[in-house]
Amino acid sequence: MNTEPTPHRAGFVSIIGKPNVGKSTLMNALLGERLSIVTSKAQTTRHRILGILNGDDFQLIYSDTPGIIQPKYELHNAMMSFVYSSLEDADVVLFVTDIYEKHDEEPVVERLRKMVDTPILLLVNKIDQADQEQVEAKVEYWREHLPNAARVLPISALEQFGTAELLDLVLGYLPVHPPYYPKDELTDKPERFFAAEMIREKIFKLYKKEVPYSCEVGIEEFKEDEDIIRIRAVIYVERNSQKGIIIGQQGAALKKVGTWAREEMEKFFRKKVFLETYVKVDENWRTDPKALNRFGYSQ
Repeated sequence: MNTEPTPHRAGFVSIIGKPNVGKSTLMNALLGERLSIVTSKAQTTRHRILGILNGDDFQLIYSDTPGIIQPKYELHNAMMSFVYSSLEDADVVLFVTDIYEKHDEEPVVERLRKMVDTPILLLVNKIDQADQEQVEAKVEYWREHLPNAARVLPISALEQFGTAELLDLVLGYLPVHPPYYPKDELTDKPERFFAAEMIREKIFKLYKKEVPYSCEVGIEEFKEDEDIIRIRAVIYVERNSQKGIIIGQQGAALKKVGTWAREEMEKFFRKKVFLETYVKVDENWRTDPKALNRFGYSQ
């Protein structure tokens, strides 16, 4: 009778792809936790967010990354550096596309073609919005254009179709290795990071056009007592006109952001939250390296 213990596997799984293909929805589905913010707008994710899935004999460390774009200013450069650094230490790459994506040749696809030593699982997402013929055409396209992909899988992250099979596949590619993080950890980010992200998510959902992209959220105070968390947050914008839009008439818009974010925080932290929100102007923070460093965009 073989009594040898099952070897422990651990590794880093990088989730990459263009904006709005469903990377954050996928990571949340794979983790069973809502770590990454999800909106219908592109470029919502700005950081590399680690989500840690633990089992008795494995530890999967997923990286949700910003959508791949052509950088226009320093913030974009910082976002793309998170993408490429996640590829450098990946044991497995999940390259997410969807049934709508246009197939233009991009540097990231060329880079993936050269990654012959790292397993790449190409995921055609949002198949719940397509018919069988469309799905088969997309799968065939990617088999031809990324021939070094270990598998091309049709999935629906939203409906969690194919995610169980995906988890089994990923586990099979992980190296035998002890855990990188304590087994009770869910992420590498502190609680105040998620508080800021929840506020930023509400801004993306409540405001239109350029305003959400010009906003950043800083947490000036995060004080946790036994029965309540007290948070003071500042929403930074680039212009006075944007400040007025965020605040709204008689402060109604800002109040709505705060109420919605607080309700989300209470679910996430499982504790009562007292949230104060303010708005400040920090001109051109998206192009200022010092401001970007202050907001956590340095590697």
